[in-house]
Amino acid sequence: MIEFFYETDFKLSNEPQYSDWIGRVVISEEASLGALNYIFCDDVYLLDINKKFLSHDTYTDIISFDYSENELIAGDVFISVQRVKANSIKFKTGFHQELLRVMSHGVLHFLGYNDKSEKECMAMREKENEKIKMFHVEH
Repeated sequence: MIEFFYETDFKLSNEPQYSDWIGRVVISEEASLGALNYIFCDDVYLLDINKKFLSHDTYTDIISFDYSENELIAGDVFISVQRVKANSIKFKTGFHQELLRVMSHGVLHFLGYNDKSEKECMAMREKENEKIKMFHVEH
């Protein structure tokens, strides 16, 4: 089950479409969907989480907490809408594209993908692009 929570004025326009997509992302990696929460917030909210739980005093676009067990994917994905907007401008991608990137990024971590090394970052980016393309695929 996928749920969306909002700690800012932002709201997804079509939650079922995003839920369906994330569900297909999980299935495409031969895993099962457990409880997955997306929490949309602002920079200050996410900075507080970053300091409190990760001891990092930096802004970020996403923080994910993985509660997955075996092939059952579960966790909390906190997304700073402010950071997504700033990154969409910085990388000239458009807000929706960047939003899909971070949404898929969080669940890809739960599916076992990492981004610590350059090689892992390249593999993660490749997977993100693959999963973003699935957003528009009708089934």
